[in-house]
Amino acid sequence: MHVLWRLQTAFVKDVLDEILEDKPHYNTLSTIIRKLEEKGFVGHKAYGKTHQYYPIIKKKEYQKGFMANAIDTYFNSSYKNMVSFFAAEEKISIEELKEIINHIENQK
Repeated sequence: MHVLWRLQTAFVKDVLDEILEDKPHYNTLSTIIRKLEEKGFVGHKAYGKTHQYYPIIKKKEYQKGFMANAIDTYFNSSYKNMVSFFAAEEKISIEELKEIINHIENQK
């Protein structure tokens, strides 16, 4: 999805060219993109037997759904549990937490 968001439209070969590490086989990538299409994230324009793919869903929409699912699944639907997890794993600093609090307070 990241490659499609960046390129806007791409053939499977274009996406494959953008993958630098752990490059999948062409057929594997083609299957993944078709699965994304089945889920409604990607659309395509046909050129004979070749398809040019494009993102249907905006990155922000995808992020919202992904995060909501992750928080529900891994943190018992609790943002507090999520932040506590990252704090315990030392993935977020006190300064960053203060910035988040400040951001929340300024939104009100």
